[in-house]
Amino acid sequence: MSILSIENIRKDYGRVQALKGVSFNVPKGAVFGILGPNGSGKTTLLGIIMDILKPTSGSYKLLDEVPNETHRSQIGTFLETPNFYHYLSAVQNLKIAAAIKGRGEEDIPRVLDMVNLTQRKDSRFNTYSLGMKQRLAIASCLLGNPEVLILDEPTNGLDPVGIAEIRALIKKLHKEGKTIIMASHLLDEVEKVCTHVGILKKGELVASGNVNEILANEDIVEISAADLNKLKLSIRQLSGYSNMVEQGNLIQLFYPVGTTNIESINRHCFNDDIVLNHLQLKKKSLESKFFELTN
Repeated sequence: MSILSIENIRKDYGRVQALKGVSFNVPKGAVFGILGPNGSGKTTLLGIIMDILKPTSGSYKLLDEVPNETHRSQIGTFLETPNFYHYLSAVQNLKIAAAIKGRGEEDIPRVLDMVNLTQRKDSRFNTYSLGMKQRLAIASCLLGNPEVLILDEPTNGLDPVGIAEIRALIKKLHKEGKTIIMASHLLDEVEKVCTHVGILKKGELVASGNVNEILANEDIVEISAADLNKLKLSIRQLSGYSNMVEQGNLIQLFYPVGTTNIESINRHCFNDDIVLNHLQLKKKSLESKFFELTN
């Protein structure tokens, strides 16, 4: 089952094409990250999904059906900076949010517990850290226990502690079976929490799919030894790798996925009287893949 299916979505602002025929599917239970530089169309796309903006052409489905208000009521959204009354407590703000959304107030204790704000439920919003404000906004999204969450830059402006809190919360929600669609520019965080990814560049989708599949075009083996020059000469006698790059006191060997044999590399060096002090297999990072696709 696809939670969201987008088919050839275009959005024009006069002569400016914000989205140029974007198509992808978000499977049920996924954490789908929408990535792209500023101006790539991420927020425009989320606005179309939530019926805030109308596409110039193309179509999309929610829960395998043409979207209507019933479908959207099953989605919790976080599309901008948290906007609560500063002089009211978390509980009071959530009561207002529940009334606006037509949700029952009985759900408030559950969502506060989900975002770990129960102990501060009676504190005024203006006493919260930015990370706590973001978590309260996600608590508002969770009112009514929606099946799908759409989050636009949920870690924007947070310090490392706040980012870690939101990351842990997203993982927790994923384990509970929620489908999460999130736009973010923090590639490292997306790599840590997302199961699927779509990468936008100037309104075009340049890659989409399972995170591991997006990254799985090369393996990188890092090696090092006390005598780096001797190691380089030895490694040139090896076969199978496509490229060798020197990074400081490390040598990186690039192999097609699935062809890497760490043991044979170690044995080859040992037979040449070279003792490796570093040997590590690494996947290409989402960041390096992102820059390959968008530069």
